[in-house]
Amino acid sequence: MTYRINEIFYSLQGEGYYTGTAAGFIRFSGCNLKCPFCDTRHENGSLMELGEIISAISRYPARHTVLTGGEPSLWITDELTDALHRAGKYIAVETNGTRPLPEGIDWITCSPKTDIFSEAEIRIGRCDELKTVYNGQDMSAYGSINATHRFIQPCDTGDPETNRALLAECIRFCKAHPEWRLSLQTHKYINIR
Repeated sequence: MTYRINEIFYSLQGEGYYTGTAAGFIRFSGCNLKCPFCDTRHENGSLMELGEIISAISRYPARHTVLTGGEPSLWITDELTDALHRAGKYIAVETNGTRPLPEGIDWITCSPKTDIFSEAEIRIGRCDELKTVYNGQDMSAYGSINATHRFIQPCDTGDPETNRALLAECIRFCKAHPEWRLSLQTHKYINIR
């Protein structure tokens, strides 16, 4: 079986619960949604066989491995998760939640886009981490998602003034709803991938 991979790289997790954690990243190509604020160029990629992926990710010393995209649920299989576990990896996935995931994923981060796409129904029953990219939307819709940890992250619009306003709104929201935590894209602040 082959998988369409955009890139495999080593860095620190820049956002959410595992911020600052060294991790190998497997970025899959393609997505079933087209978010206007997407800051990841994931469209291009090349087909890789399972053994090639395991060999590439095993070059990195971190156990933590992030499956990201695009939308990784378009590609993740039981064979891939089994092979990553055999290689000693802890599997975290970053998904929009609109497609089911295979068993064997150790940590699920759901970043729903239901505020942008009315048809983007959440199809996973639960997640370890809910990470909402905030761009002024009504946050009440996210209360029904079964999540252990909840993060609100200001959208990076590319406009410094708008970004400051969104950050201020996120801070106010967290203070009013202490079950939520603030997530920042620290990888952008410290200029790493």
